Amino acid sequence: MDYATNLALTLPEVVLGIGGVLLMMVSAWGGPGSTRAVSWTAVAVLGGAVIALLGPAGGGGEAFDGLYRADAFSTFAKVLIYVATAVSILIAPDFFRRTAGDDLRPEYPVLMLFSALGMGMMVSAVDLLTLYVGLEMQSLAAYVLASFVRRDLRSAEAGLKYFVLGSLASGILLYGVSLVYGFTGTTMFDGIAAAYAADAAEPARSLGLVFGLVFVFAGLAFKIAAVPFHMWTPDVYQGAPTPVTAFFASAPKVAAMALAVRVAVEAMGPVTDQWRQIVIFAALASIILGAVGAIGQSNVKRLLAYSSINNVGFALIGLAAGTAEGVAGVLTYMAIYIAMTLGSFLVVLQMRDVNGIQVESIASLSGMSRTRPALAAAMAMFMFSLAGIPPLFGFYAKFAVFDAAVAAGLFPLAAIGVAASVIGAYYYLRIVKTMYFDEPAPAFHKGDEGALQGGLIAVAAVVISPLGYLAIPFLGAWSMAAARALF
Repeated sequence: MDYATNLALTLPEVVLGIGGVLLMMVSAWGGPGSTRAVSWTAVAVLGGAVIALLGPAGGGGEAFDGLYRADAFSTFAKVLIYVATAVSILIAPDFFRRTAGDDLRPEYPVLMLFSALGMGMMVSAVDLLTLYVGLEMQSLAAYVLASFVRRDLRSAEAGLKYFVLGSLASGILLYGVSLVYGFTGTTMFDGIAAAYAADAAEPARSLGLVFGLVFVFAGLAFKIAAVPFHMWTPDVYQGAPTPVTAFFASAPKVAAMALAVRVAVEAMGPVTDQWRQIVIFAALASIILGAVGAIGQSNVKRLLAYSSINNVGFALIGLAAGTAEGVAGVLTYMAIYIAMTLGSFLVVLQMRDVNGIQVESIASLSGMSRTRPALAAAMAMFMFSLAGIPPLFGFYAKFAVFDAAVAAGLFPLAAIGVAASVIGAYYYLRIVKTMYFDEPAPAFHKGDEGALQGGLIAVAAVVISPLGYLAIPFLGAWSMAAARALF
């Protein structure tokens, strides 16, 4: 395959890479005054990456001798990643101007672009080393973003914790990669699958492959914040700037989940029975711990951190099915989850006192239905949807993964998941109760950001409303086409 064809297949990453480098130079010469232009240009670059998916990059096959695959599965994930990244760029300027005590610097959107570049490589990787390079590119940008507010000790602490624990997880993953390579002789997913499928006549070789599988999944579990590798999530979500937290809860979550699905299905598909046990444990543990851990939280960002752990558990139920329907359920779940999560964090961004300082306590939501009725209605919709209460669209997300689990014969898993979802509903409903039935707290400050953030909240609310069910034929067909690309 010639070099031009390779570049055509990797065009979204080429667009992001060139755009990121050029904007980094503009940032260096333009200084803080170039922030607005760099931010909007970064959003345009992400739009260009989406447009690039309409060509060969949307499903043209493998590039660079099988290290990278452009298919329907990666296209689905990339669209979600780029949209979530663009929203995270757009909502940042007002937060930094009003709350962080520091104007937004142009490095922020540049780091977002490089993180999106790494995530694109992650979801298209069909080689363990490509996987690792993409993951590290995403992670290095994320470490800086977590500690982006230099004057905030919580932000610095969040960045340090994320860096230390992320490095540990990367080491675990890399050790698993080395074990898999040592016992299979290849880092290519198809070669690894062939080795797993071969008759394991040598017990030592089989044991080594199983250990490699466990370490690889442990490293990936950290990236999706699945139990027992969730410990970093509440502290990092609380300490990081709120736009960065919204980013962490959306785009990287989709990338890591898509990466885990591709590794499980393509590289380790022949040993589904072995990794299914790991996934089922992680799913149930994440659902239960995410629900129970959120009950006692008083900070809304920490509560949403446990909510993200809880939702990862539900998405993993679809992966545990090990079927195309299960993978389609995972993709559908992540698409709806993006809208619910970004909408929730957009409401959190509106929580500011009369001095414009960010307020994060759940108690400050008291009586918001009387002081900011539209905002309270939107937050209630997002909470009901995250809880999976019909007729909101979040119900269909849970239905999709439970239906795939039942179809695969995993009745106990589906039953436990349905029962555990009741626990999670408690803390979502507690927020609704606080907004609608408690005595009003001091009203939130309403600034001049309403047009952009208010519009984004409205769009997210419409997506997760009953009107979202109109998208089921399109979303179902697209997610199933993406899932079948792996089988």
